[in-house]
Amino acid sequence: MWIWLGLAALALIGELATGTFYLLLVALGLAAGGIAAWLLAGLQWQLVACGVVLLLGLLALRKTRVLKKREVNAASNADVNLDIGQTVNVEAWAENGTARVWYRGAHWQAELAAGQPAHGGEHIITELRGTRLVLTPKGGAAGAAR
Repeated sequence: MWIWLGLAALALIGELATGTFYLLLVALGLAAGGIAAWLLAGLQWQLVACGVVLLLGLLALRKTRVLKKREVNAASNADVNLDIGQTVNVEAWAENGTARVWYRGAHWQAELAAGQPAHGGEHIITELRGTRLVLTPKGGAAGAAR
């Protein structure tokens, strides 16, 4: 019984160090094995108790989507890409909705965000598509919301 509970305590310490839910499930399973040992169950039933609790916990976490990986769109997330939200000056737009702008000491290709009017002046970087900046007019609908 003490071996099970000792291993459960080590798994809990590991859980606190890493912050994953998996080691918490392992700790609960090991504790269930320890309880089965305390009830004088045989080794095979201790292992079954450990496995069942661990699997039920895993199923519960998957059902509640706690373990679901959260995807981040780096192209338009200011927390990932520091260029988002910066201001550039556009002198004129080409017919196809592109322009060349001076940003961070170099010329960049820029395109107008969908549904935005094409006029010169200050624009805000709202997204990066490869090496192309996607711009929204400063003071426009999207710029005012920032």
